[in-house]
Amino acid sequence: MKKVFCFGELLLRMSPVLNGTWIKENSMPVFIGGAELNVAHALANWQVPVQYCTALPANYLSAEICTAVQAKNIDTSTVLFSGERIGTYYLPQGADLKHAGVIYDRAYSSFWSLKPGTIDWDTLLAGASWFHFSAISPALNENVVAVCKEGLEAATRLGLKISVDLNYRARLWQYGKTPASVMRGLAGYCDVIMGNIWAAATLLDIPVDNELIAADSRENYLEHASRTAAAIMEQFPRCTTVANTFRFDDGHGGIRYYAALNQPGVQFVSHHMKAASIADKVGSGDCFMAGLIYGIHNGHTPQQVINYAAAAAFGKLQETGDATRQTISSIHSILASYE
Repeated sequence: MKKVFCFGELLLRMSPVLNGTWIKENSMPVFIGGAELNVAHALANWQVPVQYCTALPANYLSAEICTAVQAKNIDTSTVLFSGERIGTYYLPQGADLKHAGVIYDRAYSSFWSLKPGTIDWDTLLAGASWFHFSAISPALNENVVAVCKEGLEAATRLGLKISVDLNYRARLWQYGKTPASVMRGLAGYCDVIMGNIWAAATLLDIPVDNELIAADSRENYLEHASRTAAAIMEQFPRCTTVANTFRFDDGHGGIRYYAALNQPGVQFVSHHMKAASIADKVGSGDCFMAGLIYGIHNGHTPQQVINYAAAAAFGKLQETGDATRQTISSIHSILASYE
């Protein structure tokens, strides 16, 4: 079976406990992550053959990281060794990447320093049937945008299915380009687009209808998901599958979660799942993306795909760390509890 090829920056997440605890204890947990690596970890957990491509410096830290990633049954033979540093970010425990608290230290990392014309994409993609990336990579700089475009052109030429996660990180778009001006040029290569209605507005210029969602009702959000998906499929004709997630805090430390998958003219909706508390928000969206790829790659029905992806993302909220450790059976146990 050919592999899913995940391309993006590997990051070290420094996760301090604030109020001086990390200073007093001389300790700060470090997690190996990055959106695309998190997807690769989940797929490997679920017995999908997967390759991971990033850029790392040629030093002992990179060697130890690659050994750890390989131990998870992820093929790292496509990792590029160049540049001088590994990208990092700081996120206090319990915080959300989309809001205040994240500090990025990624400038001039090995991945940030990639240049077009330096990757032999045809060789790297020879054993793959699927190419996955996220909007985080094009947020770094124009050279990385060009590298992503080269990969997408090669994947298209080789007949791979292509997916993108519309991750939006406002603090990363600092090189003078609007997110939509970049991402609209890349989304046209994609068969599967995942995100939410607000990310689609920022990254693809698909407007949000604030009057429709003013009632803050599940029915209206799902109606908006259908409208957003229809607009995406009309403007980017290669895309035949759009998934939107909805995750809302309940104000007391808990969470509500559901998702929708749209194909031309039809919508499939997941269970509406609720939890009184969560352990870690990081990586939940990546786990959802992995669930989509897992289901589509294995030929599951659209309803099975969205049910599995949503349950996987919901389960990830109860795990600490960037990547999920859930098994197929544990995700089906979540599903069974809602059926």
